[in-house]
Amino acid sequence: MTQPGSTPTRPRRGAGCLQSLVVLAVILGLGYGASKLFGDDSSKKSSTSSSSSSASDGKGGSWEIGDCGGPDPENKPDGYRAFDCDESGATFEALEIKSASIMPNAIQCPAGTDLIIQVSRVFGSGDGKKGGGIPTNTVCGRNLSGEHPGDAGAGGGQLVEGDCISATAKEIACASAGADDFKVLGLVKEKKECPAATTEPMQLMMAMGRPYDVICGGKV
Repeated sequence: MTQPGSTPTRPRRGAGCLQSLVVLAVILGLGYGASKLFGDDSSKKSSTSSSSSSASDGKGGSWEIGDCGGPDPENKPDGYRAFDCDESGATFEALEIKSASIMPNAIQCPAGTDLIIQVSRVFGSGDGKKGGGIPTNTVCGRNLSGEHPGDAGAGGGQLVEGDCISATAKEIACASAGADDFKVLGLVKEKKECPAATTEPMQLMMAMGRPYDVICGGKV
């Protein structure tokens, strides 16, 4: 990842004495990489889609709730860096800071999270540091604009109760859901835990770290 040419001041506090860089890997789309199994004895399955992008942050220090960030003009198109929240470059605010995990599915952000950012610490400098670093934290971010794909039913962010999914367990916007689609009534470990209104309990393929294995689908 390209290192920015200057070291900005941390929002609302000093940069501290850390001499490392903070590298952000933004998980976009937030797909689950899991597939619905159509019945216990069926081998038919369809994978959800997901995408990811990497980003860099050129300052030392650590993230805190309320900090803001945005696209890094020196690391296009996927770069992100810290900004003061009143700067024009700020596009998201940190809702929550969680511990890093080597298993993306293990990170569960609060409702309203529009993007998830993995923070890693890279020692040294240069383009050779792209994609490297030691994971330290995960930032759950919410857009500062009025667009919030992470809200329940909006079609983006992590899957939560109130979202809508297709028959292949792919998250969709509830506004575009049809007769063959479902609303998420629960996210549980076993089908027997689904609420009574569930019409389509979807068993997912195993994913390390994910806190649920079944999507309880009901009528939209």
